[in-house]
Amino acid sequence: PPPPLTSAASQRGKNTKHFDPPCVAEAGRERCIGRCNEGTSTFSPGTFRYTVDNSYLTPEQRQFYEENGFLHIKKLVSDGHLEIFREEFERICRKEVVVPGLTVMRDVGIAKTEYVPGQQAVSKIQDFQNNEILFGYCCLPEILQYVECFTGPDIMAMHTMLINKPPDSGMKTSRHPFHQDLHYFPFRPAEHIVCSWTAMERVHRDNGCLVVLPGTHVGSLRPHVYPDWPGGVNKMYHGIHGYDPSHSRLHLEMDKGDTVFFHPLLIHGSGSNVTSGFRKAISCHYASADCYYIDVKNTS
Repeated sequence: PPPPLTSAASQRGKNTKHFDPPCVAEAGRERCIGRCNEGTSTFSPGTFRYTVDNSYLTPEQRQFYEENGFLHIKKLVSDGHLEIFREEFERICRKEVVVPGLTVMRDVGIAKTEYVPGQQAVSKIQDFQNNEILFGYCCLPEILQYVECFTGPDIMAMHTMLINKPPDSGMKTSRHPFHQDLHYFPFRPAEHIVCSWTAMERVHRDNGCLVVLPGTHVGSLRPHVYPDWPGGVNKMYHGIHGYDPSHSRLHLEMDKGDTVFFHPLLIHGSGSNVTSGFRKAISCHYASADCYYIDVKNTS
């Protein structure tokens, strides 16, 4: 059975909570959790499989998500909220704040012996549910009103991240290989899981925006491996094995505060950051409280 729920918060009458499934707390440090050939999805024209009945999304938005696996909402999160999250992230990087259970990640392009101060040494933090300020993102009513359209009203925050994509060192280590997020999650069904990903500044091709393969959410979970890249690859940046490289792709350029919601089987990644600045985004994966655990023994 699942462990007890922790760090509960309630917004707009939603039961928004975070919990640590078995081994998930270790996933960012030791191994990736997922199951190949789980969570297969199919699409039948005229039906809505990937959204629940609601009065918030238009029929056109629901149909777009059915066919493409993502939905881009403009200017959803205010500049004021994003500035609060940015300041707290910088405080964490300066070690002014200690967050229990937080995973701090460093780009492989920065040598272990090289001293880099503050946020310049941090490419990502994840599992920030024990930080009240950053977890506030997960509880924003403007986010949850969309999340409910995918999960239903009983919502759990499953995985949290703030990505600080660094300027690339020239080895292209700042890129993220194509992958499916369901590879990391030991719970199902996939149709009741959604990611909310918010740009904390202008995100474009030069600083490594998200790249999605529209419509790939209707497939199954593929095997994932570390890509064989000359410059190396960041820990836990697994890449999908065996996708069709000729599949059409879309670069999701976003303005500050824009948010994209996407399905956990959607194949996506991000390019290198060839600018001189850091590219920040904050995200949370949500699932219905009715989701259940699967056996992940002998899986990747």
